[in-house]
Amino acid sequence: MLGSPQPTRIRPVPKHPAIQRHEWFAVLVAATYFFLVLASYYVVRPVRDQLSAAVGSTALPIFYAATFVATIALAPIFGALVARYPRRHFIPVVYLFFIAGMVAFIPLFRAQESIDARWLGTAFFVYGSVFNLFVVSVFWSYMADLFNVEQARRLFPLIALGGAAGAIAGPALTRALVSIVGVAGLLVISAILLGLSIICIVVLARWSRSNPVAGDNKRNERIIGGSFIAGAIETFRSPLMRRLAILMLLGDAVGTVIYALLADYSGAHYKTPEARTQFAASIDLSTNILQALLQLSVTRMLMVRFGAAPALALDGVVKAVMLAGMAVFAGPWIAAVVVVTRASAYGIFKPAFDSLYAQVDAETRYKTKNFIDTAVWRFGDLVVTSGFNGLRAIGTTLGGFASLAMVAAAASGWIGWHAARMLPEISPKSTEKDSESTAIDTAR
Repeated sequence: MLGSPQPTRIRPVPKHPAIQRHEWFAVLVAATYFFLVLASYYVVRPVRDQLSAAVGSTALPIFYAATFVATIALAPIFGALVARYPRRHFIPVVYLFFIAGMVAFIPLFRAQESIDARWLGTAFFVYGSVFNLFVVSVFWSYMADLFNVEQARRLFPLIALGGAAGAIAGPALTRALVSIVGVAGLLVISAILLGLSIICIVVLARWSRSNPVAGDNKRNERIIGGSFIAGAIETFRSPLMRRLAILMLLGDAVGTVIYALLADYSGAHYKTPEARTQFAASIDLSTNILQALLQLSVTRMLMVRFGAAPALALDGVVKAVMLAGMAVFAGPWIAAVVVVTRASAYGIFKPAFDSLYAQVDAETRYKTKNFIDTAVWRFGDLVVTSGFNGLRAIGTTLGGFASLAMVAAAASGWIGWHAARMLPEISPKSTEKDSESTAIDTAR
């Protein structure tokens, strides 16, 4: 009857509707894929960290210098390859490359006690860092290519749960198995997990080709464009991108100082590779559990209701408080500092930081984010660790390092707050969208 509204019939579709029937298979496979990738990474990450502990923080500039050079050299090659080949060809090749790398390192770790720790540490540190940069990053590029925007908003948070589970399962496996299979055996486990992820890639490619909702058949052939050099130029040209680069450097300074202090602590208290690996795995496990809890509670509430500014400020406050405690208590307090600050960095700072890219167009976002997350990050590692050794040479104590890092943390919170407040275009609604697509990220 005219004038009689029917709200039940015209009610809009919920903001986050349930998974569509035809999407369940793809979501489960994608979540499994992300689980396998992050589990693979977090199985071997403690192996990398125990090498840092074996040689101590004095060797970190060498590690980071080699990583920086490798990143600068490989990033353009990576960009050229993804600009030329479709994902269904390129991504499996990337993963096979890293599997081959793990296999090549197995005999070296079997003979770790007889090999110069600096040589082995440098080689594997570069390998692990590049693994982190490229293997995980291509996952989200793949997901963005498989699903349209509407699907991404609904499905990405669910897919990210697979990554969160993998980030917990990986260090748990390492902690439980390192005393049984040894450090070299962990590489085998990681390679198997990464190999299984290739099966998921193939299955998802077939689903994409046959599913009319995900997109047309050309979606499967889409190439991932981008230019590393163009990203560098755009970063220095844009005021917003320069602010983001500074934020990355400040956050990196805090994380790198803490990493150096942790390496020295672990090396002094754990004398075997297995013991150091188990300790590093315990740190990762605790960090990733806390990170997941923060993302599901504090971060989501702040981002949805208030936007990125308070989240960035809160991250700075949390880190500053923990570092102040380390300056006072020192010693074993370092473990708590590492867990809380890493969890805050990747559970609060990273989603808020990434949401600031929402203002720019997709091409600019892709180019600059790639440059900032690779070259700027690794250059910061090199500068901070070199400065760390220089300050230690003139007698700076643990309390002094903690105080300097505390200042960097506070500056990061202040700059992050003002950078976000200067961008009215970025609303809580838009930050929610971006935070969902980065629901889980890798830690240092």
